[in-house]
Amino acid sequence: MRSFPRIVFFGTPEFAVFSLRRLKECGFPVAGVVTAPDKPSGRGLKVQYSPVKQAALSSGIPLLQPLNLKDPQFLEELARWKPDIQLIIAFRMLPRQVWSLPPLGTINLHASLLPQYRGAAPINWVLMNGEKVTGVTTFFLDDHIDTGKIIDFTKVTIGPGETAGELHDRLMIAGADLVVKTLEEIISGSVRVTSQDTISSNGKLKPAPKLTREDCRIDWNRNVEQIHNQIRGLSPHPGAFTDLQYSGGLLLCKILKSDYEESEVDYKPGHLLTDGKTYLKVTGRNGFIRIIELQPAGRKPLKIQDFLNGSGPIFL
Repeated sequence: MRSFPRIVFFGTPEFAVFSLRRLKECGFPVAGVVTAPDKPSGRGLKVQYSPVKQAALSSGIPLLQPLNLKDPQFLEELARWKPDIQLIIAFRMLPRQVWSLPPLGTINLHASLLPQYRGAAPINWVLMNGEKVTGVTTFFLDDHIDTGKIIDFTKVTIGPGETAGELHDRLMIAGADLVVKTLEEIISGSVRVTSQDTISSNGKLKPAPKLTREDCRIDWNRNVEQIHNQIRGLSPHPGAFTDLQYSGGLLLCKILKSDYEESEVDYKPGHLLTDGKTYLKVTGRNGFIRIIELQPAGRKPLKIQDFLNGSGPIFL
């Protein structure tokens, strides 16, 4: 009979759920799940379970939700699960007492090709920077963020015009496959690791820090390709936003989908061009952004034709 290691799974968002389900499908024994504490959200501030918690409950997997990862009670309960290995996907940084616990180590799945795009928002930043290729990486955790020895990786080509939401879903599937492959390598004893310090980065590492409000604000003085990449890199969440001037004032909205065209016509950046029915363009430094889908503040997303024909303001 084949022997599998006992796994403790750490994760919170939907990105992690796909890997958790894949582990169960492949017969890996998940001894327990650690996820974020419940928190109120939405207009009614109702307590919401994280996607990983919902998946764990539906599968009958024991669950821990510590406020403090150094809490002695949490550490004691975690040790009772006797993990052989821990798997971390989209969770917060772990203290040494946690990641050093299992004898086979603690593995992290990261949504980029490390050492590039270390940090909290790799999917957004690879698109915002106009990359053509990204991927997923498994590595052993250490004391720093996303710096441990690489176990394996999978490259993923980025589609033209692909949004963060679309890329997220493809990397989620690729990541689950890579997690299973990595565990198979560890079980068979064939795992080989590579120090990130030995991987060529042409002398420059691109970070992927947590997004700020200013990262989401559109600057129409930029190159239109850069603006387009910002829009798709932030779509659908948190969304690239701007104020569009119309006859009644300013319309605050998020632009969710766009295209761009370069032009030598010297328009002032931020100038609006529309026929009032089928298209709305905004000028950038060297051309136009054609808005395909937007979301006015406090309203649902709208295709630009629906917005202009049904409920759009009269633009100057």
